[in-house]
Amino acid sequence: MKVFILAGEPSGDRLGGALMAGLKELHPDVTFDGIGGPEMMAQGLESRFDMSELSVMGLAEILPKYRALMARINETAQAVLDLQPDVLITIDSPDFSLRVARRVKAKSDIRTVHYVAPTVWAWRPGRAEKMARYVDHVLALFPFEPPYMEAAGMRCDFVGHPVVAEPVASEAEAQAFRDRHGLGDAPLLLVLPGSRQSEVARLGPVFQQVVARLQLVRPELRVVIPAAAPVVGAVRRLTQNWGPQPLILNPLAQDVADPVAEKSAAFRAANVALAASGTVSLELAASKTPMVIAYDMNWLSRQIIGRMVKVDTVTLVNLVSETRAVPEFIGANCRPGPIADGVLKVLVAPDAQQAAMELTMDRLGRGGEAPGLRAARAVLDGL
Repeated sequence: MKVFILAGEPSGDRLGGALMAGLKELHPDVTFDGIGGPEMMAQGLESRFDMSELSVMGLAEILPKYRALMARINETAQAVLDLQPDVLITIDSPDFSLRVARRVKAKSDIRTVHYVAPTVWAWRPGRAEKMARYVDHVLALFPFEPPYMEAAGMRCDFVGHPVVAEPVASEAEAQAFRDRHGLGDAPLLLVLPGSRQSEVARLGPVFQQVVARLQLVRPELRVVIPAAAPVVGAVRRLTQNWGPQPLILNPLAQDVADPVAEKSAAFRAANVALAASGTVSLELAASKTPMVIAYDMNWLSRQIIGRMVKVDTVTLVNLVSETRAVPEFIGANCRPGPIADGVLKVLVAPDAQQAAMELTMDRLGRGGEAPGLRAARAVLDGL
């Protein structure tokens, strides 16, 4: 069986790696072609080009790279048509992957599967109907998504969220992390400014001011930044003039035996996290780490998208648990003063989010079959 699979950012790479492992377990003679990162390459993919070329988000942010992205879209679609795989699997990154799927479907009957349903429940509901013209099957991360996709005419399976299958550090591992880095019992703040260059550039200065305000009030506060691989350099440049230097966790560091375990231990050791909106809120919930979410975009993107949003929260823990337990500061509210106040409130009352985080993990499939294997079964069943 031939599979063409593509992802455009680290979260998609993790999904793709787990799905590929599931397909290999259920169908050992499967072969892969496409685009991905280290997780997918570890499963045998030789990426056609560096996945980081596709890691861009926001309408205004895409414009400068439009011509290069279009060239990659056309190149990738032609590669699929030349290969004639049994299935094309596109993972998230809709600005890239759905354009590839549309071009492939226009010239072939290759089955198309899209992993991660578009957030039509949040904004632009008409996307589902358009997508149904060139996507046959959707793999959904959230249990409330299949009805939206099925109503548009696509098959849709809830396969669970990969966060429920990822290892969570123990209290002993968290304490060992503190001991290893000389953190003692000081209150520990995780700062997570995103996995894209554009996110770090936009959120970094705001987060820097938040940290400065917090350390005036709580001088004993220690800061740890688990940097995503594509933005390690950007994070280092951002923090070079910070007062007390934060501890930056580099997933590419040669002197760390297990970077994933190191990051997991940091999550569990933290008292509170300040994070960009996205999947990281679910990783924090799995580690039982209370959080504050903040996010902003280019002014033009903010104005356009702000008029389309249908929900009053973008934080996944809030959405899945159907609560508003996690404070968030989005768009015009993404300002240092209010964010710092929000972080201090969470430090004072860290247990207020625990019930919502537990409910979120249960609803996402904790305790069941691994999502990657469930996704693989759905793909094969569709074929």
